[in-house]
Amino acid sequence: MKKPRGSSARPDAGMGSHDALEPSWSASQAAAAARDFAELHAAHGGLLWVEFDPVQARCALLWWHVGQRRELTPPGFSVRSKVYEYGGGACCPTATGVAFVNEADQQVYHLELAPGSSPQALGGRPGCRYGDLAFVAAWQALLAVEESREEGAVLHRIVRLGLDGRRRVLVEGADFYAAPTVDAQARRLVWIEWQRPHLPWTTTRLYQRQFDGQDWGRSECLAGSAGGESLQQPRFDAQGRLWVISDRQGWWQPWLCEPGASSPLMPPHDHAPAPWQLGGRSFLALESGGLLASRSEQGDAVLVEYLPDGGERRLAGEFRRFRALAADAGHFYCIAGSPQRLPAVLAIARDSGQVQVLAGGEEPLAPAQLSLPAAFSYPSGAGETAHGYFYAAQGGEPNPPLLVFLHGGPTSACYPVFDARIPFWTQRGFAVADLNYRGSSGFGRAYRLRLQESWGQIEVEDIRAAIAHLAAAGHIDPARVFVRGASAGGYSALCALARLPGLRGGASLYGVSDPLALRRVTHKFEADYLDWLLGDPQRHPARYRERTPLQQAGRIRVPVIFFQGGRDAVVVPQQTEAMVAALRDNGVAVEYCLFADEGHGFRQAVHLAEALQREWHFYCALLAST
Repeated sequence: MKKPRGSSARPDAGMGSHDALEPSWSASQAAAAARDFAELHAAHGGLLWVEFDPVQARCALLWWHVGQRRELTPPGFSVRSKVYEYGGGACCPTATGVAFVNEADQQVYHLELAPGSSPQALGGRPGCRYGDLAFVAAWQALLAVEESREEGAVLHRIVRLGLDGRRRVLVEGADFYAAPTVDAQARRLVWIEWQRPHLPWTTTRLYQRQFDGQDWGRSECLAGSAGGESLQQPRFDAQGRLWVISDRQGWWQPWLCEPGASSPLMPPHDHAPAPWQLGGRSFLALESGGLLASRSEQGDAVLVEYLPDGGERRLAGEFRRFRALAADAGHFYCIAGSPQRLPAVLAIARDSGQVQVLAGGEEPLAPAQLSLPAAFSYPSGAGETAHGYFYAAQGGEPNPPLLVFLHGGPTSACYPVFDARIPFWTQRGFAVADLNYRGSSGFGRAYRLRLQESWGQIEVEDIRAAIAHLAAAGHIDPARVFVRGASAGGYSALCALARLPGLRGGASLYGVSDPLALRRVTHKFEADYLDWLLGDPQRHPARYRERTPLQQAGRIRVPVIFFQGGRDAVVVPQQTEAMVAALRDNGVAVEYCLFADEGHGFRQAVHLAEALQREWHFYCALLAST
């Protein structure tokens, strides 16, 4: 979904027992801890991955080999795709090196592993974007999703980029493509595609083309032709069989997509997140005939090996989120999250299950300095249940203020893993509720689709119900509750501030305040998302008025702080500034912070730290005034 400054209240303006706290976790430490990893690949006798450094706001390509790690990206390069704006699949190993998408020009480069090698451009079309890279050894070429802008239209294709610099279009005509892959003989090409107005988490299709020795045959739909099914991550196993994740039975589960194959013999849980980015790998088909998969159990993830005999083995039990699965003969690899640790790159011995941390995984805080996530479920709506994670405040106050976190998307999720922002708040006497409101992923298809035409209503009901639930349990003071969110979460925060009169204040970080304005300028990937979330504005004008924060600004009577990126092309600064002006015209206390060189989602550590510090000062002043 540089800065004009308002008055920044000091935290020593009076917060009662909160003044006695001595926080050990600063905003700068929280911002620096935003380092993360992506896109693991077991190759060249080691492991490749992408590492994001918030201090440099740069994504580097790392190679771990014989116990040593070495950065491969030379100065001036950053590894990041912008296909569909959210990117993904920005690198892959080749026979002699690695191919990657350079953030600045979005072109694909090949880099040999030999020290001193320089990246060589692979002949993509200038001005195009590339992502979802996969190397085909038989062709000595890459498969990629290509995004081009031609005569005012945004077009997508699956292309072949040879290491010799030649480009060939393999598939075109659909609105969107993902996950192109071929079998070991390079005779079967499969991919996921979908057409507008569908979204990748609502309705997609699995297609294939077969090579007859001379040319590729016609496209054939293998799954999803009836609609109402979301498919992702097709891949071939060692026997040449095709697997794909499908939610045809209500949960994203791996299916064997072969004639006569039966339904999956696994528990009814999601085995994949919502595919906002390309290149996801939440399951692997193993050479033994089994599967390695990340399984979500009411929001908590487990890493499980499904054995060929029908049994299963859980792995890396300390961790509660698993991404970017990879494997070689001796190890399973993944990016893992834990409530106590920073994101970690793990190597898990396939025989013993022993876990080795290759990168990350630091424990930045002692147990006494950290509030751990406590999963809670609560009634909301008409007999439904919503979910979240509660983090208790530190400092001993019996009924502390509450800060409600709202994730973006909104078809996304929060996870019970270390979030560097949360100890910043809990150490300063705030309890935190991180909500997986209805419409979040990880709880099955029906729960995920619950926001359809109900955005701005359903999640607001869940916010109200969560506050009531936590107050009834004696965990928080319902008279001192703040809501905050980024992008779509910012929209939900503003809707809550307009509709829940008991809130004390809130924060919107590049949040949507005018869905119609966003609808006019949003990118192709989300061009139909707002109609899915709110309905057709021509048919439902009253609904848009009721759920547009800008038009409901008169109902917001409590202070709000706004953060905005000056280069944001999704929620443009003018949208946030219109909301700020409307609240100020109504006499509401507002603070506005513009980071001129940030986009949609802040990446620079200095800005992440300043935003966190200013938000805290803002709430402190409000609490001191009561």
